Amino acid sequence: MLTRRNFLAAAGAAPLLFNSAWGEPTPTARKKIAIISTVWTYQSHSQHMGDRFLVGYPLNGRWHKPPIEVVSLYVDQKPEGDLSANRAAEHGFTVYPSIAETLRCGGDKLAVDGVVIIAEHGNYPRNPKGQTLYPRYEFFQQAIEVFDKDGRAVPIYNDKHLSYSAEKAARMVADSKRLKFAFLAGSSLPVTWRLPPVEVPYDAEIEDALMVGVGGSDAMDYHALEAMQCMVERRKGGETGIKSVQMLEGDAVWKAGEAGLWSKRLLEAALSRSDSLQGDSELDSRPQDLANNGSLPGLVKNPTAYLIERTDGVRTTLLMLNGALEDYTFATRLKGGQILSTQFFLTPKPNVTYSACLVAQIEEMILTGQAPYPVERTQISSAMLDRLLDSKIEGHRRLETPDLKIAYRAPRESRFGDSIAPIQ
Repeated sequence: MLTRRNFLAAAGAAPLLFNSAWGEPTPTARKKIAIISTVWTYQSHSQHMGDRFLVGYPLNGRWHKPPIEVVSLYVDQKPEGDLSANRAAEHGFTVYPSIAETLRCGGDKLAVDGVVIIAEHGNYPRNPKGQTLYPRYEFFQQAIEVFDKDGRAVPIYNDKHLSYSAEKAARMVADSKRLKFAFLAGSSLPVTWRLPPVEVPYDAEIEDALMVGVGGSDAMDYHALEAMQCMVERRKGGETGIKSVQMLEGDAVWKAGEAGLWSKRLLEAALSRSDSLQGDSELDSRPQDLANNGSLPGLVKNPTAYLIERTDGVRTTLLMLNGALEDYTFATRLKGGQILSTQFFLTPKPNVTYSACLVAQIEEMILTGQAPYPVERTQISSAMLDRLLDSKIEGHRRLETPDLKIAYRAPRESRFGDSIAPIQ
């Protein structure tokens, strides 16, 4: 069984000793990382993740301090409330004016052991599809230029989408394979806690799956798509790619359910895991069967359905139901009729401790040089959303997606919660 203790102990590039009283590793050689950020402000992703590298985070009932040192930072924008100068002064690292200088720590050669790109939040334009044009691809390419010029590559983590563009996302994955460095990406939902702690059995035969999410596009629907992806990728044969996508809005969503384009039974299972049902439940704690009592159209003013057909025939659906609930839930039907369902648990502000679950995965990659799960999970989630938004602006029509034949195998071990040991 792979545990956090023995993977850290086995990280030969950073020999570790152990404090027998606390079970925490004492590093003899600390890895150095550079953070490349759009903004570092209160409650930004850079603050959530960067602070955990600087001061540590709770892990399995203990306070864990990563054997990693933040040595340099690039911040693209510094709005009112910028925290980057404060953090640099407090923790002794340098904020550089360019990405190349940040990776080289002001010298002439790559001087870090890992790169963390956090391009979320900030003042950036939006395109006609409603996508915020965060410069994730551009940040990544500037890092690749340093790798190419300096003749050395180190692991990169890229927060959330690879890019708003499916084509740019594919080029990022191709560059990581060309230069043969570990590449991890994505959001915290696949690795946060689950209520209950359900996992799709490895190599299970899935008939269909349904995810329920809330929030706006293209930020929160990405979270929901990737959460669904981390479940369905475990099916027999692994991920095979996407055959077609279609986005529906308004009354067309309910009509699609009546027509059987998405499963009302799976919606019932998913909503049964919610802790935040609205309507009567919010008013007076009244239990309600929100999936079947006719209340959803009144609660959800602008429902959205993301219909995704896989190349192996598996049907998957994301329903964005703002007004009906405030959490993220999932259900799937296995061959034979068994239904599994769970909630992806998002802990409250200000600490948002689910970010620690993600930082643990980044930390492992930097220490071992191996990504704990394939970057293709994020690539396919990024590409799905891009094509679904194409469907939206093209009159909500069904689009064939031969360019999304992104195939990969998920790891057998589970990675959710703050334990990286596999479910037995």
